[in-house]
Amino acid sequence: MVIYGVYIVSKSGGLIFNHDHNIPKVVSEHTFNYPIDIKLANENKKIVVSFGQHDGIMVGHTLIAVNGTSVSGTQLDDGRDVLEMIEDEANYPPTLRFTRPRVTTNEKIFLASMFYPLFALASQLSPEPKSSGIEVLEADTFKLQCFQTLTGVKFMIVADPAQTGLENILRRIYEIYADFALKNPFYSLDMPIRCELFESNLQALLEQAEKSSNITHV
Repeated sequence: MVIYGVYIVSKSGGLIFNHDHNIPKVVSEHTFNYPIDIKLANENKKIVVSFGQHDGIMVGHTLIAVNGTSVSGTQLDDGRDVLEMIEDEANYPPTLRFTRPRVTTNEKIFLASMFYPLFALASQLSPEPKSSGIEVLEADTFKLQCFQTLTGVKFMIVADPAQTGLENILRRIYEIYADFALKNPFYSLDMPIRCELFESNLQALLEQAEKSSNITHV
């Protein structure tokens, strides 16, 4: 089983901590005929898919190699311009390799701010009073579990759909947070958490949780 990451959101909706634990590297490769049936564009000095999809290659994926030659920015390692090479029919059929880009810190901050109103909306939509809001989000490739403290701080963990015991893991993370972040005299409430002891104990907890889950499912 795999745990992908942990996020902590303050009571005001700001991301105060995130930890990438075991993010899978998604790589897709395909040999294209002319004309190529996906649209590529130069975005932030990288060649990305801006439209269309093909055999696991999706919008937002980044081009990392052409015919086995690595891509650096918008050029191949041999100096050729990637887009010019792909537009030239004489170079077909090329084999293009793509990967899913890692989520940036700014994107994580934005996603945390999006989750905050969704959590509040779920609480208001509940037919029962005092709803706890969103506790679990499940998709075909991941599961998100959320635990909100009495003070409104939200602890979230993203894991493989088959990962078990996420609720207990979140409560243990909360205990580590209370022991090593809140008791740190240099930490201010609702500010970004930068505590080495907190991070090292969190890492050890996640590794132990994965091992225990794998043993259980042998």
